[in-house]
Amino acid sequence: MRRSEGGGVSENWRKAGWAGAAIGVIAAGAAAGVAVERITVGRGMRRKARLALDATGDYGSLRGTQGTCRAEDATELYYEVDELPEETKRPRSRLRRKSAPQATVVFCHGYCLAQDSWHFQRAALRGVVRTVYWDQRSHGRSARGLAQADGEPVTIEQLGRDLKAVIDAAAPEGPLVLVGHSMGGMTIMAFAEQFPEFVRERVVGVALVGTSSGRLSEVTYGLPAVGLGAVRRILPGVLKALGSQVELVEKGRRATADLFAGMIKMYSFGSHDVDPGVARFAERLIEATPIDVVAEFYPAFQTHDKTAALRHFADIPVTVVAGDKDMITPAGHSLAVKEALPSAELVVLESTGHLMMLERPETVTRLLTELLARTGAVHALAATNVGGHGRSTAGSTAQPGTGS
Repeated sequence: MRRSEGGGVSENWRKAGWAGAAIGVIAAGAAAGVAVERITVGRGMRRKARLALDATGDYGSLRGTQGTCRAEDATELYYEVDELPEETKRPRSRLRRKSAPQATVVFCHGYCLAQDSWHFQRAALRGVVRTVYWDQRSHGRSARGLAQADGEPVTIEQLGRDLKAVIDAAAPEGPLVLVGHSMGGMTIMAFAEQFPEFVRERVVGVALVGTSSGRLSEVTYGLPAVGLGAVRRILPGVLKALGSQVELVEKGRRATADLFAGMIKMYSFGSHDVDPGVARFAERLIEATPIDVVAEFYPAFQTHDKTAALRHFADIPVTVVAGDKDMITPAGHSLAVKEALPSAELVVLESTGHLMMLERPETVTRLLTELLARTGAVHALAATNVGGHGRSTAGSTAQPGTGS
């Protein structure tokens, strides 16, 4: 039994930890990670187990050419570029006087994650196509939002303008393929809504992974309707309170991390055979997101509605990927995107949760590569190479969506 003093965890900290867990699962569910299972009895042994899992793979270690740019409010946004080898840029035929413009794939990560959440896809696409990975404001290596420091709320529209700043800096010319997971997909929709002419001129393909075009306020997160109503009534006040007590809540989150591991895992993955090292990697991504960032971003999702913006993708290849066990952005939200874009390809992954690019990396990578082939951005589907960068233990069964 844990003590409340003398080296133990105080009652207040325990309460803060549970509150942080509730926010991580319900409010920040789009980023819900996985803690190590309670496979040992002692807390110290569990800590050692986590450290051992940290060393099982190089997850999140892949780096590219670093760069920064400024958002409209002067927030510094961090990005990395994986360039193609020089020999792959040359024209393949002497008859071609000028090579076609080089395509760039821009990856946008989800809420409370970071660019490293695309680890498997990054490993596979290196040397195949030019790619850009960036950290959303207040996430990863990007700076905290200056507008938010001045009291302005985060909006999905602002994230769309942040994406435009990154593209202008990291991919100022050539065709673009935009890939977004969860909040990253919403960012792409907001970008299209605000820069439709840019989309028509340069965007040749889009992948929307585990995301939504709106009506997120109706998501139940697997909770009974009665309980959900109570949560929604008190959540704004809880968020505000937790966001103002960062140090207390962060200590509580760290101290009680192992107590709610099973619940958090349920909201991240849909299968039971996820590699423990991958699960631990997801947990580390979540741990790096401060509670006040969680609190700042949550309200923006409740008013998010970008269904009308999807029409800007009507004339280009679009791949929509959903998980049938996703309780954060349920598969029905991907079906709604498909209904707005009848020509889009919809694929529903079986026994798969919200973090599908980590849970089903081979399948998600294959779908992205097939999309790139349809856009002409790559010429050989077999050119991907995950190599020694790890794989998920889970299978990769896919169920094509209706009309795909």
